Amino acid sequence: MKERTDAPQDRGCLVGICFFILGLGTLLPWNFFMTASLYFQARLNTTEWSNSTTVVRKEYYFNNWMTLLSQLPLLLFTLLNSFLYHRISEAVRIAGSLVFILLLFILTAVIVKVPMEEDCFFSVTMATIWFINSFGAVLQGSCFGLVGLLPQKYSTVFMSGQGLAGTFAAIAMLLAIASE
Repeated sequence: MKERTDAPQDRGCLVGICFFILGLGTLLPWNFFMTASLYFQARLNTTEWSNSTTVVRKEYYFNNWMTLLSQLPLLLFTLLNSFLYHRISEAVRIAGSLVFILLLFILTAVIVKVPMEEDCFFSVTMATIWFINSFGAVLQGSCFGLVGLLPQKYSTVFMSGQGLAGTFAAIAMLLAIASE
């Protein structure tokens, strides 16, 4: 397939850089939660005493719930996005998703410092994961739709950003551990 010769030039690769960052942003939330699973397991490690002799551990199965509550909204909202894309503009879907994901990450960062009962912390975290991945599905579907209109190199750049998301999250986790 030949590229159009009348297409505008991407001076300074700014469009490519934007799509790389958007690709990074589509999978970064999932990767941040995955790499922080040790933190969540430590925060949810509870021991209850009954009859002063028996120890009862409450198991939250964090990784299982996180996976379910990440992939289910991804499926549902990707399908929903494919039916409703013509009713809501791409700009609103992309910008709105980014804003809500940012707000939910701020909430997640705040509850790290807030003392909270384990059941409440687990519920808030799972709800946050659900909503982050719901907005992430809309963001990812909208970005793929947009990048599909452009030359193939932008799809490659977008998916390269997605590929770097795991590495970026792992490096961030290592730096956080090293700073303790």
